[in-house]
Amino acid sequence: MVAAFVTLFYCLFLFQGYQKLFRDSDAGWHIRNGEEILRTATLPHTDPYSFTRRGQPWFAWEWGADVVAGLVHRSWGLGGVALFYGAAIAAGVWLWFRLHWAVGGNFPIACGMAPLLLSTCNIHWLARPHVLSWLFFLAAVLYCETRRGPLTWREGVGVAVFSAVWANVHASFFFGAVIAAIYAVGRSQESGVRSQEPARRAAAAAAVIGILAGLVNPYGWHLYEHVWRYLTDSELLAHIGEYQSFNFHADGSGQIIAALILGIAGGALAAVQGRWDRALLALLFSALALRSARVLPLAALLLLPLANAAITKAAGARFDKFLAYSARLRILDSRQRGWALVPLVLLGCFAILQTPGIRAATGFAADQFPVAAYGHIPADARLFAPDKFGGYLIYRSAGRFPVFFDGRSDLYGADFLKQYSRVMQVKPGWHAWWEQFHFTHALVPADSPLIEALERSGWRRIYGDRTAVLLAKSGT
Repeated sequence: MVAAFVTLFYCLFLFQGYQKLFRDSDAGWHIRNGEEILRTATLPHTDPYSFTRRGQPWFAWEWGADVVAGLVHRSWGLGGVALFYGAAIAAGVWLWFRLHWAVGGNFPIACGMAPLLLSTCNIHWLARPHVLSWLFFLAAVLYCETRRGPLTWREGVGVAVFSAVWANVHASFFFGAVIAAIYAVGRSQESGVRSQEPARRAAAAAAVIGILAGLVNPYGWHLYEHVWRYLTDSELLAHIGEYQSFNFHADGSGQIIAALILGIAGGALAAVQGRWDRALLALLFSALALRSARVLPLAALLLLPLANAAITKAAGARFDKFLAYSARLRILDSRQRGWALVPLVLLGCFAILQTPGIRAATGFAADQFPVAAYGHIPADARLFAPDKFGGYLIYRSAGRFPVFFDGRSDLYGADFLKQYSRVMQVKPGWHAWWEQFHFTHALVPADSPLIEALERSGWRRIYGDRTAVLLAKSGT
């Protein structure tokens, strides 16, 4: 629990989460979508936020998380949203340590791995629903690791509820069934198959229940179809930065590399030890993490505890005193009653967030988003703005200003993203695509080459600062 409290404070104040959690403008439309659902008591099935896709089918596949964020925002503003997601990150660290103990990990090794975890996860510390999905991933692996006997009726209902909630919070819900299936397959390959048979059957049953329970969502089986098409559309994903491979040459990437290496090595050691379930899990998530930066936090969350277990088992009797010391530390940790402090810690963090200096800086940073430029946009403008600004414009206007483009890439499609990229880079043919939208104004980053191209076409600047430039078409 101490590690969770330290993580919460670090995330909100040392990491400056009160602002950095909002460095992706998608947080804006998530909040406003949740508020709109609360206001109308209905779920969206068509796009309400853009003029380019207005009225077209839209899968608000993270509506559950949006509603919670919208409710928190309506009550406590962006400071409350920052605290909510910071608390979710801290809860993930608490579950991460619980997973270490469940798999037989060593206490000092777990503490030594904690900085690797935080350095890897903070690249995706954002006020977005995927942070909540980390809790579901950890809970799914923790359940599979601790399940020994046959699946009871009550536990089956619990798995169904868990899977249904996950399906309405984040589109990664299908991984719950994948994880359970991996444990079912892996345990069938272990020595002593008969002793593992109840656990294998329980995992297999959990996988089937998870798949069926995921259908309990506003879109039914169409959600499965949509997610499948989205994740298999390589042309679309190629235009989405977070689905690209991580730049391992970037500053500060050393700890991320170390976390990934440990996860892969732990999987290999688990295979040597006959734990094929853990080895298969490590193979899957390390491969996905190498392919997509978005999976790196999951690799650290799920694979580091399994690596700890494999290392501890390999050490065996050679480090009896060290392992005994670890066991004593775990006993001391289990005697702590940190839960009683949770309300006080949350209240204290919220009080700090309300101090004038931090409150003024909370939210979307003026050096990244058009905070000052927004007031200069005419109410009736048909505005071109990049997806980086789209979510912020939805948030700032409470969803009333129709945007050209935002972060809902599955809604816009691969061809749209391809043409949009051509416009932003002012490549040949950009102007023909631009003209079909009949823009009256353009709001672009201050360093965009599009500014000069538009000015040569007769557009004029009506506002500019170090973050964004607002231009108007000649005659407007």
